[in-house]
Amino acid sequence: MPYVARVPYLSLRLLPALLLPLLLVLLPGLAGAGPAGAADRPVVELSRAQAGTGGSVTVTGSGWRPRALLTLLVCGQAEPTRGVTGGTNSCANADGRTVTTDAEGRFRRELPVVEPPVPCPCVVHVATVTGAGAEADAVLRVAGHAVEPLPVDRGGGRLSLLADTRLRGSSGLLTWFGSPPARTLVVTVGNVGTSPVKDPVFQVGTAHGVFAPQWQDQRWRGTIRPGGKARIELPVELAAGAHGDYTVSLKYGGKVLAEHPWGVGRPWGVTLFWVLVCLVVPAALFRAGLAVVDRARPRHPVHAARPPRRRPRRRLRLPAARRSPALPWVSPDAEPPSSTRT
Repeated sequence: MPYVARVPYLSLRLLPALLLPLLLVLLPGLAGAGPAGAADRPVVELSRAQAGTGGSVTVTGSGWRPRALLTLLVCGQAEPTRGVTGGTNSCANADGRTVTTDAEGRFRRELPVVEPPVPCPCVVHVATVTGAGAEADAVLRVAGHAVEPLPVDRGGGRLSLLADTRLRGSSGLLTWFGSPPARTLVVTVGNVGTSPVKDPVFQVGTAHGVFAPQWQDQRWRGTIRPGGKARIELPVELAAGAHGDYTVSLKYGGKVLAEHPWGVGRPWGVTLFWVLVCLVVPAALFRAGLAVVDRARPRHPVHAARPPRRRPRRRLRLPAARRSPALPWVSPDAEPPSSTRT
């Protein structure tokens, strides 16, 4: 007869009691995993919703990118649903603050309350400085500041980014010698609104390092139907001799649609030019100085060229021998005397 294991009845009754603590431990984690997508969205909160100029509010945030550099500004003519309609020109930029998020994407910072350059409704606008673009707004009522309604949004069209951005173009020989670097920003946007968008005006900004971008309005000619998409190409140009790490941003309707890094090489042709100048100019000055000295020194009168005079060859002259008187036997008329032998 085969052996059949028997489970004690008491252990089956204790099984739910043993599993209950385990479920209590796992359920909070499972509950927190559900809305994770919502927690990733940047959130900004204020210590109080109304304050007067000269005071301050405590700004706290969560859901931001870890170790991200943020800017905090008091802006007018803005609402969280529509953003800052006038861009950063509607903000008190001189009294803004910066903060870096912690490893969990949280921050806490005191922000002075000042009157923005345009009427309220006002918000505290928080946006990233570098990296992927992100921003969030919190309503702030500035006591004593003028309030005017926002301009009517006559069009129901809204543009959103559909594809990654890219910079088209390359540097040439003139850029190597300090000419302004230029590229073409290419993005694909779609109209997620209910009405067409005709000739939209984009803002293209260029930022160097951690500095705020410099925005420039550029109009794109064309119409984007509701539910349609379009490829937008906008020129981007830097100052002459620019080099280093830049960030190109695209904004529409007060919202940053895209950001793209741009590494600009150093114009080594300018460096080569100055090296040659430092070598050629001193050499030219030295040659010019030698020419001046050569012209300034006194000179003797130059006579007509004469052929060189040949020096006579010195001849060896021997002293003349003395002539002795002729011997008697040498004369032609005389005969030699006879010799006498002894």
